[in-house]
Amino acid sequence: MTDSGRRTKWRTYVPSALLFLAALGVWELWVVVRDVPTYLLPRVSEIGAELGEHGWSLFGHLRWTMLEAVLGFAVGSSAAFVAAVIFVHMRSVEGALFPWAIVLQTIPIVAIAPLLTIWFGFTLVPKVVIAAIICFFPVLVNTTRGLRSISGQALELMSVLSARKTAVFWHLRVPSSLPYVFAGLRIASTLAVIGAIVAEFTGSDRGIGFVIIQASYRLDTKRLFAGLVLSSAGGIVFFNLIGLLERITVRWPGGRLQES
Repeated sequence: MTDSGRRTKWRTYVPSALLFLAALGVWELWVVVRDVPTYLLPRVSEIGAELGEHGWSLFGHLRWTMLEAVLGFAVGSSAAFVAAVIFVHMRSVEGALFPWAIVLQTIPIVAIAPLLTIWFGFTLVPKVVIAAIICFFPVLVNTTRGLRSISGQALELMSVLSARKTAVFWHLRVPSSLPYVFAGLRIASTLAVIGAIVAEFTGSDRGIGFVIIQASYRLDTKRLFAGLVLSSAGGIVFFNLIGLLERITVRWPGGRLQES
């Protein structure tokens, strides 16, 4: 990374970090001055103490939630990529199935999760399925668009070279689609964590969703906020890992490596 790139990143992240710290300070001060009861809104320091005291057990719940999210992300994204490839090569199939993908996206996850829990119990399956469903649509839309983003001139050149369809796909369509694919994957990475947690709300004996719902029943807002902090941290780490993979993979001009 060049010096100018480093300075740009500092200018981007430092104001955000300062604003975040200022918000935490205002939160802490407001709760103390207004003498807000802990069960309504705990102090930031109390949330930090909760994380310090029970951090290891909470981290165990986070690991379980992230396992569900990663598995759901892998299943949903893989299914979306396969569907996008079929849609690009078979317009009739796209016309028949894409409306159903929209229907699946519009069904509230909170309505599907209890049904899956009834069918599969307090197992890993409902959480993975919910995470996969919520990941599917953004990856499908972005991948389909990416696979169709190649120019007519590039296709004509491949035709002149008598390239096979498989060669066109792997050497032209897939590389050209990567920025679109990763845009969908970045969105899906955060949605997968949300989907796993929502599924845990309806039936689970572990995970961040379980921690949050149990804390809400007991009005233990310190533990509830601690769960929210960890879920956000898990989503941010997952999102940045996808971004790192993108920077490693997308290398041509216009790719993310060129921006740094």
